[in-house]
Amino acid sequence: MLAVKELALQEKETIIALRRHFHEYPELSQQEFATMDYIEEQLHAWNIPTVRVPKGGVVATVDSGKPGWTVLVRADIDALAIDEKETNLTTKKVVLSKAKGVMHACGHDGHMAMALTEAKILAARKNAWDGKVIFIFEEAEEFGERGVSPLLQYLHDEKIHIDMCYGTHVMWRLPAGKVGIVYGTAMAGAFFFNVTIHGCGGHGSRPDMASSPIEAFVSIANEVRAFRMRAVAPEESLTYSFGSVNAGSKPNIIPSELSFSGTMRCTRNEDGLAFRTFMKTTLPRIAEEYGCTVEFTEDQYMPAAVNTKECVDLARRAVVTALGKDALDEDCPMWMASETFALIESTYPGVLVFTGIQDEHVGSGAPHHTPEFDLAEDGLVSGVGTALAYILTVLEEKPATPSFKAADLKTMIDMLDPTKS
Repeated sequence: MLAVKELALQEKETIIALRRHFHEYPELSQQEFATMDYIEEQLHAWNIPTVRVPKGGVVATVDSGKPGWTVLVRADIDALAIDEKETNLTTKKVVLSKAKGVMHACGHDGHMAMALTEAKILAARKNAWDGKVIFIFEEAEEFGERGVSPLLQYLHDEKIHIDMCYGTHVMWRLPAGKVGIVYGTAMAGAFFFNVTIHGCGGHGSRPDMASSPIEAFVSIANEVRAFRMRAVAPEESLTYSFGSVNAGSKPNIIPSELSFSGTMRCTRNEDGLAFRTFMKTTLPRIAEEYGCTVEFTEDQYMPAAVNTKECVDLARRAVVTALGKDALDEDCPMWMASETFALIESTYPGVLVFTGIQDEHVGSGAPHHTPEFDLAEDGLVSGVGTALAYILTVLEEKPATPSFKAADLKTMIDMLDPTKS
């Protein structure tokens, strides 16, 4: 196998330059047009063909020209609507966003830099491996009509067979130079809900003549709180939060509508789907008791990202062999954030790896989605080495994955569609 640790180190300047470019020029979900142009420009310079999938992203194929397996590698490309701070936890950042109010505060700039560098290294050494590697650069991982669905549909419609998949997410609390590869659920399942309760407004002096959506919401909130205790096993995790509640403007006027939105996170899809069903069936019943009705304006479920056991076994072994035992964090826990890579892992056997980016010497270690977020660029070098070690080992060994059971693609895509309810 190629000396991936050395190859990653040789491309350190490439990784850093790519990451800093993407960080300087972030674009929001479904607006990543210049980002995709730049991605394709880099790939074409390395003689890697690409396809632009509408509302999905970029698909690039590195073909060795020899028969073999096909591995899919995913990188997400969108940024967040966050005003970046010039400093991280302790010092001034080495690069700042040039787009006011937009920032790569989740690490997608690092994800793109790693994937592009991996593609460059593989394309330059086709004689050293067999098969194909498909790189997908996914639009809108964060919000809206997420690009993972069109990408998966494209692969399905074009009959592009994928044997295994690989994804990574940089992790704020994991030291740079370390990678975490966990068994089972790597990142949480998520349910995004936005609900409007329709009632009948009135005056505070005659609440009996109104149907208050506020009273209905109070009862709903109590029922939701009770669900977790009676429906989720104590060794599993399910948590939820209301991110917004809006109703009324006057103390003596009962409003006719209340809207609320929030998210649920879970370690098991069975629990998450049960929560979704509970919300869809129980909310209308409670609202009816108060003379109200409910309308789901968003009903979006994302499955948990579950690593295939055999892929974890292989990835851990490949990392230790290629990068050394110290590179693997044996005790890295799962992460209660959610990831659209979960749909890819539900479709193909694979693994989601955590790439460490925390380093007190450069001031990185602030949580994701915060203005102080930053990453230690040295950690991205380890990320490239990890990906290459996994890809090349899969292509060489072609391991069986008896533990993997594919989910139904259409069902997953429909549940992720925020316009469906």
